[in-house]
Amino acid sequence: MSEFDRHSGNYRELLDKSVRITGETGEYFAAYKARFVAARVAPSPNCRILDYGCGTGLVSEQLKKALPAARVDGYDVSVKSLEQMGAALRSQGEFVSSTSKLPGNYDVVLIANVLHHIEPQKRQAAVAEAAGLLALGGELIVFEHNPANPLTTRAVAACPFDEHAILLRPGETTNYLRQSGLEKIEVDYIVFFPRMLGWLRPLERLLGWCPLGAQYAACASRGRGKT
Repeated sequence: MSEFDRHSGNYRELLDKSVRITGETGEYFAAYKARFVAARVAPSPNCRILDYGCGTGLVSEQLKKALPAARVDGYDVSVKSLEQMGAALRSQGEFVSSTSKLPGNYDVVLIANVLHHIEPQKRQAAVAEAAGLLALGGELIVFEHNPANPLTTRAVAACPFDEHAILLRPGETTNYLRQSGLEKIEVDYIVFFPRMLGWLRPLERLLGWCPLGAQYAACASRGRGKT
């Protein structure tokens, strides 16, 4: 049983409480990630996205809003979390607890704030599995908390389902991507300003280089010449 099974019923409530210091809710951060993905995806009715570690579907919901023509599937080991998903989201994609039930060949595979819940010795295998579900030329995007940001570490410490979390520095994450045979690896820092400084948020797109963001996105692609 996944440790998230016991938090599935009130996951979003707990998440909102843990990020309250920012003045936002978990939905804000999910939408932020979805917009980041959408900015990297060429609009196509055939676009296929996998939310690897989708939980109750918070990010998946926002992906459908940002890219309504895309197909969004999801995978999570927590069966009870999958059961919390709305019927509308389930009806438009495949949401399963085993990757063997997924078709693969995804244009984008998203791992959003998942790796810090996986034991360090098992992280490489998880990233490799996710990378193996990409189509040639597809992109893997890993979102993680930035341990260099004090507000982030405070929020993680206050969150019940982050009790056993071990945060990853960008170098660790990019090494997993490299060891999985992915190419064109890059890191963007994201989420800089709390709601009280919301008027500064238009500047965030210029700050991807600055290692002070609350989170970061590590991106890499599967080379077309690889099998």
